[in-house]
Amino acid sequence: MEVTLEEAKTYLRVSSSDEDELIQNLITSATATVQDIARFSDEEWESGEEKILIRMRIAILYTVAYLYEHREDADHNQLNLTLRALLFGVRKEGF
Repeated sequence: MEVTLEEAKTYLRVSSSDEDELIQNLITSATATVQDIARFSDEEWESGEEKILIRMRIAILYTVAYLYEHREDADHNQLNLTLRALLFGVRKEGF
């Protein structure tokens, strides 16, 4: 399950290609962050059920948008708390 560059740009309402590299890096970072907060292994990440994958995709897009909009002043603690709330229903108790 991967969020594409085009999907992220649509979510961000970015039409130019000037920041494609930045957005792609944000997707990579957001994906790793969401996977860590949800406590999903690589295998679980790849074979998740549809309901879970939809939540994960939304969390990734939210994270990309947050990091994109708050490049200078991102509050990662607040972001992590928000992601925990978003992923509450799918987050595992431990690895």
